[in-house]
Amino acid sequence: MSSLDLESLTALVANDGVAIRVRQKLQPAGGPGDKIFPPTYVTGDNTLKYAGETRRVEGTDVPVVLLDSVASQANRMEEALLAAWERKDVDFPVIGVDFSGDQELADIGVLTSLQAPHRIADAILRDSTSSDGKTLFRDMPEGKAFTNATVKNATAVYQLCPTALIFGVWDSTGPKGGGGAKFQRALTSEIVALGASAGRKVSSRLDPLGIQANVQVFHRANDMSDWTISVDEAKKDAKGKPVLFSRTKQRGKGNPSAVNHSNQPPSIDEFSGGVTFDAALQTVVLSLPALRRLRFITGLDGKPLVNRGLAENVARVALAALALAAVVQQRAQGYDLRSRCLLVPDGPLSLELIAADGSTREVSLSVAEMNELLKQAHERAKVAGIGWDREPVKLKPAPKLVALVKKSRAEAAAGTGDEAQ
Repeated sequence: MSSLDLESLTALVANDGVAIRVRQKLQPAGGPGDKIFPPTYVTGDNTLKYAGETRRVEGTDVPVVLLDSVASQANRMEEALLAAWERKDVDFPVIGVDFSGDQELADIGVLTSLQAPHRIADAILRDSTSSDGKTLFRDMPEGKAFTNATVKNATAVYQLCPTALIFGVWDSTGPKGGGGAKFQRALTSEIVALGASAGRKVSSRLDPLGIQANVQVFHRANDMSDWTISVDEAKKDAKGKPVLFSRTKQRGKGNPSAVNHSNQPPSIDEFSGGVTFDAALQTVVLSLPALRRLRFITGLDGKPLVNRGLAENVARVALAALALAAVVQQRAQGYDLRSRCLLVPDGPLSLELIAADGSTREVSLSVAEMNELLKQAHERAKVAGIGWDREPVKLKPAPKLVALVKKSRAEAAAGTGDEAQ
């Protein structure tokens, strides 16, 4: 199997290529038949269940369970790209918000557009300022260029946050509200378990101190985050009664279990007890028509691009190379999706190049080859006047964002916060 080169990728993107596809079978690291734990979702009756359904596979109805969603896979690929970017194995634009200037928030470090849930349109970037603290991001020239970007002129997104053009973004909280620009996902990936059977999970805990469950614990009067068994030291309600200790959405109000003591009786979980399956399948699709819909009319400075046709083609090829880098880097990082959900590939990575007539050609791509391919694609884009800056904008959190984070941390420390709400 030959390796994918820049000329083949350019021909596929610029001409009639439909997609680049990966269909990779995976097995539990413990071997076939080992139990794996999918993500759980809250149902209408507040029970946790897996996302299961029946799919048609080769003419047969097959029970499947979702192991990793499209959105989760996008986040994992962004995480893998960030690790490669930090190692300087790859170069492409990443915006960072640096919290290290505030001693209380220094542990956050730099949050990037690869970590923000809504990428360049995220509120974290929106509520950050230029490095001198004088101008909010959306009032900076770069921020204004992003606000005005559309599919018909996507240069600002390409040069500030190209991964947003790969994984999709909707600028719904910017100055234009719901009318903000939408860019569809060009790259999708999903992992499902085929032929899945649900299992059961058992749990219990024996307290070595033998603390009994009927002992009452209360909030301490001078520190609501602390507890006491003394009625005299307890926080009192309006009627003078001691307030039973509890944490948000935690069972066992007033019991020692609320402060992580006492026994946990043996129980069986009927709803999230893991699954066994025949095989897991990762399906990755890079849509080339989605890339070809993107137009690049002007540069970030607003001036028309010279030789626009060439610039658009090489920019799309650079985006395709970056998308494939995300796929390859995530595979290299491994499929440790969550606790007790470690998967391993059944074989080497194979990319299928799909032409307009449906014909396919298989190619391989290693991490080193991918890094070189992305470098070559960017060099061509730079020559065409649409190059990338590794860190196009450096931001720091606005005072209001700093205050919000500090207040939230204080609430969490006091046990009065509610992250989900």
